[in-house]
Amino acid sequence: MPTLVIPFPAIDPEIFSFGPYLLGHWSVGPFAVRWYALAYIAGLIIGWRYCLALATRPPQVARAQDVDDFLVWATLGVVLGGRTGYVLFYNLPYYLQHPIEVFFLWRGGMSFHGGALGVFIAILLFCRQRKIRLLAFADIITAAVPVGLFFGRIANFINGELWGRPTDVPWAMIFPGDPDHLPRHPSQLYEAGLEGIVLFIVLWTLQRSGARQKPGRLAGSFLIGYGLARIVVEFFRQPDPQLGYLLGNAILGLTMGQLLSLPLIIAGLWLVLHAKPVAAPA
Repeated sequence: MPTLVIPFPAIDPEIFSFGPYLLGHWSVGPFAVRWYALAYIAGLIIGWRYCLALATRPPQVARAQDVDDFLVWATLGVVLGGRTGYVLFYNLPYYLQHPIEVFFLWRGGMSFHGGALGVFIAILLFCRQRKIRLLAFADIITAAVPVGLFFGRIANFINGELWGRPTDVPWAMIFPGDPDHLPRHPSQLYEAGLEGIVLFIVLWTLQRSGARQKPGRLAGSFLIGYGLARIVVEFFRQPDPQLGYLLGNAILGLTMGQLLSLPLIIAGLWLVLHAKPVAAPA
């Protein structure tokens, strides 16, 4: 038991709410604005602005209008892919029994790996429609993804969800939703730091060093960086209770997050190793 436990900052997951309202014999609402939703909105908007800034720098592979239009595609990819991934990878038996709850997004339950697949499909379809170079456009989009990851993990922390494993480190916290009331790693903050801040700095440094001159190199570096960060943090994060450890125990066991991150690293390595310089204009 640690000698000092940092109190969990009890922030209401709802920023504000309004309603319910009576419409004839029907009651509608209440409606709530939550930090979880605001985090996704902030990540998409700030990421979009960063993509616009990158699109104006050489090599110019897309117009500002293309980046503007892709925001809608990215939103659909993140939400539909993220929710579908969570349902399929993390809690399929439950949602087979309660299918209507698939649409209850306000209760949380999003998978990054599913969201990444959704955004990849969105990029693929968008680039095919607009006749944009796929890997060059993917470099722009993935450079901004850590922004959304940072805000998303902060929202997880505010919600008091996806907490870490029991620990005796001085910065351990007892999360209000923990039935065991154990001091735990604030693993959401670890993820915000590694997947968000550190990965953004790495990608920013690479693109400033000319990584976009080899399309696919930046996107591949993102996949490698995220996969490694997620695998490391999973050693401090409590596995989802419905899944537990897929193999072994808490020391050697493999979690679903680690398993899904391995293909990302492999794909990232392939992209980096096969990245070729942009052909000079004739």
